[in-house]
Amino acid sequence: MGIEISAQAVKELRDKTSAGMMDCKKALQDANGDMSKAMETLRQKGLASANKKASRIATEGVIESYIHMGGKLGVIVEVNCETDFVARRPEFQELAKNIAMQIAASPSVEYINIQNIPSEIVQKEKEIESSKEDLAKKPAEIKEKIVEGRIQKRLKELTLLDQFFIRDSSITIDELIKQNIAKLGENIQVRRFERFVLGEGLQKRIENFSEEVEKMIKK
Repeated sequence: MGIEISAQAVKELRDKTSAGMMDCKKALQDANGDMSKAMETLRQKGLASANKKASRIATEGVIESYIHMGGKLGVIVEVNCETDFVARRPEFQELAKNIAMQIAASPSVEYINIQNIPSEIVQKEKEIESSKEDLAKKPAEIKEKIVEGRIQKRLKELTLLDQFFIRDSSITIDELIKQNIAKLGENIQVRRFERFVLGEGLQKRIENFSEEVEKMIKK
């Protein structure tokens, strides 16, 4: 027979994880009352559940925006779910806001996941890493492993889902989304995003004050 779990402990775990009452109670019993272990059990269960839902079609959702730095940086992101009901849930809308904020805080991010990165970009990164001087004298097999490790690290720097969540560095954006899938019971996907930086891509005009004054005098 499992240990006796107080209603207060069950409520505390539920507040932290949003899991069902019976799931919280069972997790605490299995963990002998250890709150951290119970949270990890529920987290793993939620991630497993989220993976099963990942193939379901998600066509509802929201287009969220985030403006930063006094209007000099902006992000628009589309986050999809399965139903309009979930799209209106405050948890889903908070997730969309957090994702938009994450994109704004991650200037190196250009893609949603590694699968979205074009093959020519991957090849270019491989060429860059392979030609670095510190690998010149390495045996071929070791060099290949080092290059592969560096490439994977670099590709993760470019992808949104592999970023550590700015509000909780213990989880990635991918895990954050999966937690919300488990909580809301629907597949959730980031479909697309765009970052806007004021003046980006434009050649700023350099004013020569003395020349401007001279031109004005000659008029």
